[in-house]
Amino acid sequence: MRLELNIMNILLMIFSTFVFSLILVPIFKKIAFHIGAIDYPNARRLNKVPMPTIGGLAVFFSFLLGYMIFGRGSTEMLAILIASFVILFVGMIDDIKPISAKYQFIGQSIAIFIIMFYGKIVVDEFTVLGLHLVFPMPFNYLFTWAFMLGIINAIDLSDGMDGLSSGISIIFFLTVLVIAMMLHLAGNIDTTIAILMIGALLGFLVYNFPPAKLYIGDSGSNFMGLMVAVTALYGYKVATFTSLLIPLAILATPIFDVLFSILRRSLQKKNPFTTPDKEHLHHQLLKMKFSTKASLAVIYTMNLGFSFATILYSLGYLRYSFILYIALMVVFLFLVLQTDILFPHRHVKDEKK
Repeated sequence: MRLELNIMNILLMIFSTFVFSLILVPIFKKIAFHIGAIDYPNARRLNKVPMPTIGGLAVFFSFLLGYMIFGRGSTEMLAILIASFVILFVGMIDDIKPISAKYQFIGQSIAIFIIMFYGKIVVDEFTVLGLHLVFPMPFNYLFTWAFMLGIINAIDLSDGMDGLSSGISIIFFLTVLVIAMMLHLAGNIDTTIAILMIGALLGFLVYNFPPAKLYIGDSGSNFMGLMVAVTALYGYKVATFTSLLIPLAILATPIFDVLFSILRRSLQKKNPFTTPDKEHLHHQLLKMKFSTKASLAVIYTMNLGFSFATILYSLGYLRYSFILYIALMVVFLFLVLQTDILFPHRHVKDEKK
């Protein structure tokens, strides 16, 4: 079911969830200290003082209030909300007392199954670079599960620096909204989610931008990832995206960071999925003596570049979009080669000196 949207309606929805978030974040900050949802400094953390970690609940309830006011009921949306409760619950347990990656994986999978089997949001066919692939049962469900799981964890793993995962997600949702409006497709579930999430995350970012006053936590990063994944899949289903490569291109920076992380840990003969480290892109920028805000600016700029290229692609300016994609990839790879993301070459040089 579509929701008729115009500029004034969109701005009102964003402003409303923004205000809800501004009000709710301080409340959940106090709750975090009462229930012990605190991130204490350690070797892997960047924070120097204990930080409350359930900011994601404020984002979720801001989104929920916005949906109750502006949204329209549907089976798909009900499935998305139920899945959100599941993934938030598992994430909140981890925020209070860390659980193993196995249980997080189970919680993420249950949430995805609810969306697939109850919400009926499944990819049955896939277009990539002019090639049309059709997935028979059960491969359509396996592909959808793997796609959503990958995006959820890409967003979750980007949550390693103040303002990073929320900023990346805001850029994604803004890009979805711009593409939908330019193609006159605003009003479907994907754009409704995008609009409500933009406001909720902007309100949270007021408190999370460096220096952060609280973290979004695993509950919040998993919820953001779920909303990004659902928006990508549903947008493809209703033709906002002509290919699933479009949302992947918007998320190029966090996705490549995850792929490099898997490759790096594999080369070091470590488990690529359960061995955490401090070698992600944002960590590398900090090692290069960039400040937290400067590191954010670099990553935001890369994401905005990929988003602009994707908007050009969606509007049919293929030549210009490919030129920009190639230029961005060259810059990104150059940046990677200056860091230790794959190989600790800088450390080796330092030791020889």
